[in-house]
This record gives sequence, C-alpha cells and structure tokens, in this order.
Amino acid sequence: MTRNPVLILGFAVFLAACKATPPGKWETATINQIKHSVTVGGKKVKNPLADTKDHVEEGRASFSHYCAACHGLDGQNTGVPFADHMAPPVPPLASPFVQAYSDGQLHWIMENGISPSGMPASRGILSDTELWSIVIYIRHLPAPGSLGEPPMYSGDSRRLNERAQPR
Repeated sequence: MTRNPVLILGFAVFLAACKATPPGKWETATINQIKHSVTVGGKKVKNPLADTKDHVEEGRASFSHYCAACHGLDGQNTGVPFADHMAPPVPPLASPFVQAYSDGQLHWIMENGISPSGMPASRGILSDTELWSIVIYIRHLPAPGSLGEPPMYSGDSRRLNERAQPR
C-alpha cells in the first residue's frame, strides 16, 4: 500500500492547526483593547460611594464572601489553585490591565460577568452598594499574600465556619 505524501502532509497540518495554544501578545492586546473600549459597559458611570476606610472595609468583607474563591482574599489570586490554569487565567486585580478600567466598568463587569472567561455575573446576588464598595476595595488591594489563602482552600474548617457566622 503506497502512502500519498500530500495526504499525509495535509493531515499533519490539520492536526497542528487543531492544537490549542495560549493567545499570543498581539491577540491578547487586541482582545484587551476591545474589552476596554467596546464590550465592557459603564465607562462613564461614577461610583456613588465615597472612597473612605469604611467603604474599603465593607468592600473587603463583600469581596471575601463572593469574589475570593477565584481572586483570593487579596484580589491577587493568592491561594487559588486553579487561577493560572484557566483559559484565560484569572487576572490579578492589582494588575495595570484591571486597574485601567473605570469604576463604572468594574461595576459592570461584576454585575454582568464576562463570557466566556469564567467571570460570573453577580446580578441578583450582590446589591448595588456591595458592588460599589468592592470597586473601592479593588482600588486599595493589600500586598499579595498578606491575607493568606481563602479558607475554602486552606483546609482550616474552623476558620471557614468563623467567617460563615454572622457577627
């Protein structure tokens, strides 16, 4: 049986084209520009909450209940075992890319999610005040690793139960 070299070469090219690879610099830059300027709404919406220590703390508390599972307690993926393995990876919220969003865009992202990135919508789960306070917290994130890992990944069930109890 003779093998057709053109057929074999064509099949090899087909298999190589099917290989999933992380996006390159140009693809990433293009998608990021599109998100910042086209697909993510709320660019001109202003945060109605003042940037105060109380609002930072309220934002930290809301963030730790809803966002920490994917972004870590510090917003920088500390202790989140899958953050770097998702496609696309979970972004550290202190990164220049995330910090470049306006407050209104961050609010919009949390409220509506970003499909198909894995960022879920929180509409109907978090109140508008909670969302705005989380935006303020994101602007004041602590140093990476300074808050430890989220209790759901630490194996410390006592710490998880303490956080679940109302105060």
